[in-house]
Amino acid sequence: MLVLLPPSETKHPGGDGPPLDLAALTAPELTPVRTELVEALVKLADDVPASRAALGLSPKQDDEIERNAALWTSPTLPALQRYTGVLYDALDVRSLTRAQRARADRRLAVGSALFGVVGGADLVPAYRLSAGSTLPGQPTLRALWKPALSPVLAAVDGLVVDLRSGSYAALAPVPGAVDLQVLSERPDGTRSVVSHFNKAHKGRVARLLAASTAEPVDVVGLRRLLRRAGLHVEHDGGTALTLVVPAPGA
Repeated sequence: MLVLLPPSETKHPGGDGPPLDLAALTAPELTPVRTELVEALVKLADDVPASRAALGLSPKQDDEIERNAALWTSPTLPALQRYTGVLYDALDVRSLTRAQRARADRRLAVGSALFGVVGGADLVPAYRLSAGSTLPGQPTLRALWKPALSPVLAAVDGLVVDLRSGSYAALAPVPGAVDLQVLSERPDGTRSVVSHFNKAHKGRVARLLAASTAEPVDVVGLRRLLRRAGLHVEHDGGTALTLVVPAPGA
């Protein structure tokens, strides 16, 4: 089973790992595209106004540009520790047992605008690049990643659970992957798409899938695993699941 997580714009700073080694990352066949993008970001960092425009940054975020300038030399962290935010707070990998963390490193991967996809234990530096960014003189990220990344993800042997946000899933869709929608239900039975807490719920699902010793092989097995954990999950056929949660205050 492979669970694809979205990245986060914010990253934990620093680290104690060696400098970036692209060939050591998951799916080394992506090294040419990764190298092209890293080199483009490092070069772009020499032009602060252009970096702000391309990356959607304000002058108060110039430290993000400095991070990009140091991509080849800055320290690294495992991917599951590098990314921050609501989803990763809910995932809380630091509180997993050693066995659970080993499963998390094996089962969880992060979609990335810069690296395409990284495994949970892959060592990456802090950086700034979003799926919607367009670098000067470069094709769109989707045009760069789709032909290279799609075959890698399509070749995954086993169930793929795609928790990526829409812009990252668009970089390389995975045919047959399980998609999870989160809906909130009010006491009167009406439902709406969860927006603010969507990432938190997906983070909890990712934690459950990392911690469980079960290894579902299809969407039915995944539904069964989530229901055994006490989640209200609906399956109307196909590869889509719906996680229904109480509306705030309900």
